[in-house]
Amino acid sequence: MASPGHFSGNPKTEWLSDPGKPDREMRLLEDLSFTDLDGRVWRAPKGSVINGASIPRPLWASTGSPYTDDYRNASVVHDVAYDDPNIPRKDADKMFFYACIAGGCSILQAAKLYAGVRLGDWLSKVKKRLPFSRSMLLYRLPGQQDAQEAELRAKYTLIATEIDDRLNEESSFEAVDALVESRLK
Repeated sequence: MASPGHFSGNPKTEWLSDPGKPDREMRLLEDLSFTDLDGRVWRAPKGSVINGASIPRPLWASTGSPYTDDYRNASVVHDVAYDDPNIPRKDADKMFFYACIAGGCSILQAAKLYAGVRLGDWLSKVKKRLPFSRSMLLYRLPGQQDAQEAELRAKYTLIATEIDDRLNEESSFEAVDALVESRLK
């Protein structure tokens, strides 16, 4: 594969605390950008607030949290791109795949991370179609999951297994995307 692109540097951030929210948001203290293989510059400007939520939290045990590993920088520029209403979600997700590789991920790891963000998009569409449920209000013990989380984990496990079985380190983005999208229908 040709160079997947490059980052302008490492993210400089500060953790934000808000009494009404989980403390997982950060603010960028300096600009960060990713230049993809086509020369497009994906900017994450100073002051942007990021939270790594593009990969649904129930998948963090499988994929890793957004603030760890070689895809950390990719998660920063993806968060900003995802929040931009002028950027199609699918374009931001494709950039994330290549940014993961540029950050040091293997193609198979990037493919699984791509599956995670595509599942985040799928979940946002599914949630819009689901009726409100009382179970959403009930307290759950740590480790318990509702039916939606179980379905999400099952879908991810199926896709990750297929990635391992059907793809390799020479696989193209198009092959990765075709496999992932076939499982999100």
